[in-house]
Amino acid sequence: MSTLRFNCVQPGLEPNEMGARYQGFVEMARYADEHGVGILTLEEHHGADNGWSPSPMIMAGLVFGATKTLTVSIFALLLPLHDPLRVAEDIAVLDLASGGRLTTVLGLGYRPEEYAAHGKDWKQRGKLMDECVDTLLKAWTGEPFEFRGTTVRVTPRPLTQPHPMILLGGTSRPAARRAARFGLPMMAAAHVDWLEPYYYEQCKEHGTQGFYMDPGGDFASVHIAEDPDKVWAELGQHFLHEATTYHAWQTSDIQSSAHSYASTVDELRAEGLYQVLTPAQAIERGTSKGSINLHPLVGGMPIDAGWDSLRLYCEQVLPKLSS
Repeated sequence: MSTLRFNCVQPGLEPNEMGARYQGFVEMARYADEHGVGILTLEEHHGADNGWSPSPMIMAGLVFGATKTLTVSIFALLLPLHDPLRVAEDIAVLDLASGGRLTTVLGLGYRPEEYAAHGKDWKQRGKLMDECVDTLLKAWTGEPFEFRGTTVRVTPRPLTQPHPMILLGGTSRPAARRAARFGLPMMAAAHVDWLEPYYYEQCKEHGTQGFYMDPGGDFASVHIAEDPDKVWAELGQHFLHEATTYHAWQTSDIQSSAHSYASTVDELRAEGLYQVLTPAQAIERGTSKGSINLHPLVGGMPIDAGWDSLRLYCEQVLPKLSS
């Protein structure tokens, strides 16, 4: 399966440059859809100095308006930061408009400053998550239900029944218990040996059924180029910018397959979480691993360089993987 990742990072936040980046992202989604790419992934963060993806549902709507078959996966939507009734409405509309092409991983989040900025109590995040998930599942029935002391009804009902595809994210026991309790599948943010069996144990205990997914132990963000050495020399700082930004947000209790510990471009290249591959190398990786996670605009790199990577992938790599 071929996957594109976008977070539209733009160091400096210059509005004209940011505008061009978002417009480029939409055009890349259109091009990828025309060439048979399967999945586009989005994510959510707030208050980042580089504008890291604060509005994934709006971005999903832009993608659906420009494409016909591409599936969008939000990994993850930080559910407790939002009004759950509005989330239920927005996801229902996206599900209807896209013909059921939206998958949403619901995340708790791990940055107290994001909770503070949204007026949410960090210490109550588990209770907030429970309330929000419960609200979504009730809202998508289209029937009246009690919400914070009043009777409400959410319309329209989504196309996908009994509800749009949602998974619960996380790498902790509470996250696994929550997913099992609500009878929802789980998408872990990293490969954790004990978590999958624990999730299924919890499903059995709660009498629910679900499935478990994780990124595997060899996750990498990939860029395609004819000359990888040249790309690392000229664009390596963009890869490093994203890696160090993400590292600064992590704490010791958080596990993520995308967490780099590199402090230099050379360290990052050796680490392997970011890979610049020739088309032939990409074909080999895609054949052996079964998927490639392309990251065309990583770290605010020039948009033209992102197009170079995407075109090489769609024109030289993807046809070989599809044959």
